[in-house]
Amino acid sequence: MPTVGVGRDRFFVALGRAYTQEEFDLLCFAFGIELDDVTTEKAIIRKEKHLDDDGDVEGDDEVIYKIEVPANRYDLLCLEGLSRALRVFTGSEAIPVFRVSSIPRGSMLQMHVKPQTSQIRPHIVCAVLRGVTFDEARYNSFIDLQDKLHQNICRKRTLVAIGTHDLDTLQAPFSYEALPPHEINFVPLKQEESFRADKLMEFYKSDMKLKKFLHIIENSPVYPVIYDSNRTVLSLPPIINGAHSAITLATRNVFIECTATDLTKAKIVLNTMVTMFSEYCENKFEVEPVEVVHHDGSKTVYPDLSCYKMEAPLSHILGPIGISLDAKQVVCLLNKMQLQAESHSLKGEPWISVSVPPTRSDILHARDLVEDVAIAYGYNNVPKSKPKCMTIGGRQPLNRFSDKIRAEVARAGYMEVLTFILSSHEENFDMLNRTDDKSKAVIIANPRTSEFEVVRTSLMSCLLKTLKHNIDHPRPIKIFEVGDVVTLDPSRDVGASNNRRLAALYCNRVSGFEEIMGLVDSIVKVVRAPHVNFGEKYYVPTNEPEFFPKRQCKIVTSDGKQVGYLGVVHAEVLRKFGIPDPCTFVEMDIEALL
Repeated sequence: MPTVGVGRDRFFVALGRAYTQEEFDLLCFAFGIELDDVTTEKAIIRKEKHLDDDGDVEGDDEVIYKIEVPANRYDLLCLEGLSRALRVFTGSEAIPVFRVSSIPRGSMLQMHVKPQTSQIRPHIVCAVLRGVTFDEARYNSFIDLQDKLHQNICRKRTLVAIGTHDLDTLQAPFSYEALPPHEINFVPLKQEESFRADKLMEFYKSDMKLKKFLHIIENSPVYPVIYDSNRTVLSLPPIINGAHSAITLATRNVFIECTATDLTKAKIVLNTMVTMFSEYCENKFEVEPVEVVHHDGSKTVYPDLSCYKMEAPLSHILGPIGISLDAKQVVCLLNKMQLQAESHSLKGEPWISVSVPPTRSDILHARDLVEDVAIAYGYNNVPKSKPKCMTIGGRQPLNRFSDKIRAEVARAGYMEVLTFILSSHEENFDMLNRTDDKSKAVIIANPRTSEFEVVRTSLMSCLLKTLKHNIDHPRPIKIFEVGDVVTLDPSRDVGASNNRRLAALYCNRVSGFEEIMGLVDSIVKVVRAPHVNFGEKYYVPTNEPEFFPKRQCKIVTSDGKQVGYLGVVHAEVLRKFGIPDPCTFVEMDIEALL
């Protein structure tokens, strides 16, 4: 869930009144958001630098509210949108009406799209904010919203990249092109010398912020670039804007362009930017359109700030919530959530008609109206009741079988642990003496920390890590886990598949190989699946790098199918995990035994 940091005093000014922290916490809860933290700029800097509370740092002592908002509410990612939504919710402001300036098509600014852009980043949408008044706080909020959108819906600029420019420094019409890197030269933002585009890529490889975006275009034969009529570079999306058109506090007219690989998301991002900051325009909530001329000659005007209609029977809205209200009350609740609603009758049944504004891109289905009505009504006000119809079903066979396996292992004296399904790449491979051949592990594209880089392909590192953190426990240590691993699987529509496994680890002053074998023998005896036949010899020698040679084997059925493996953990693996005593480990495929 995204977290938005806002200065408390400025936020209260925007809300039109001051709140105690308890009052504001209750308001957030009622609106479906959460006051996550109360801090200051100095405290944030101390935390980032790991300093004590009395450490002297530069920064402001203004109280900052960290507010957690839903991931699909892009209109709440800045102070402007958040305060506006709360003002409408509390009834202190009417729902704003956003409009596009009435400009003849022949007088509109134009963006001409060249056909080569289809090779790399085919879409572009644009708009203009006229007569904007910035101060330092508004400017910082404007930049911060771009960063949050880039991290959220833009997927780190891979889907959409936002460029903002001082229109008064440029000359229309504009052109969106894709050229070989050596043909692009310009002075990038916050620099004083001109760079060729390919040299610029090398320059930014040492930049902590921009280096993570270089991969998006650096291996392409052409780079996207935006020019004005004087061949001044506006931006090299999705990397950097040009210094020539950088916006400042003195900027009055802002030109916004969004280049994208996903046109739908580009429209949402553009609408979010202009609706949030058009309140600072000379004509409040009015946005100037831009005509995009496509390479096939077709023309499209952006932004589209029209509302779209959605209808649903009153019973379909109130039924899932379990409350009884009339149509007038539901209309009032939807209006509190910035959804302009009306009621009418169709075939004797009350219906609700809603005009969804451009700020609410999260409203996709009638069920979204149900959620907003429930929020505005108050979840705590919904009476507790049993559903009218109960679905009769049963547990999944795999889960039932897993519980039986758990009970069997627990009877053998093992203690169950529960670990994260995500792990670091090092723990999943290097620390187990394994090599990543890129054919098994699902890699997390944007991990929150280095501890959650891959989805585990084995339970072994998880149990060893658990043992490491409980190394002072009296010997023997006997732990187990029943959980899923995930591996790449091209045959599945999602490209990966889950597999339920049992893993057990025995640690003592001696290896205890016979202890683990005894556990496997007891599991083999209780498995009664007709298609699983182990025969007399179900241990076959193997040679896995995480175990000692000749101290390991795989578990196979009579038809040669492998269902698990066990062995004495290699001393090098134990050293990497910081475990001083011998360990024996077993892992079995539960699904193969079902």
